[in-house]
Amino acid sequence: MNFYKVKVDKFLGTSFKEINKKAQLEYNKIKTKTKRRPYTRSTYFNKSKIFLGLFWSHLYEKKTWGDRERRLSFFPCAIELIKNSKIDPESREDSNKKSDILHRFYGITGKNEKFCVQIKENKKTNEKY
Repeated sequence: MNFYKVKVDKFLGTSFKEINKKAQLEYNKIKTKTKRRPYTRSTYFNKSKIFLGLFWSHLYEKKTWGDRERRLSFFPCAIELIKNSKIDPESREDSNKKSDILHRFYGITGKNEKFCVQIKENKKTNEKY
């Protein structure tokens, strides 16, 4: 398994509120670049759009604040990984929904913290979330 080494650091903070504020500022920078759904372009998928809205709904489904905080702290790392990684992901068909493919990209921060970014691709529309 190959890891992409990101250059940005994860968000540091003592509470979910602190980290969420930083992540929302970062997300708003991405959001202001388009009039429609926020996205970033991926080098691996030949500069195709990766829509970011699913991340936020998935984040707020998590029951514990600690889990939300941990996931949100890696937000800038995940964006850089999506944008710049050329390393082949682990790809497999979604067991719950046969019309989706799940791509898992693995990254590592400067402080050797490992993380994973999962991108869901719809087979019919080729949209990626």
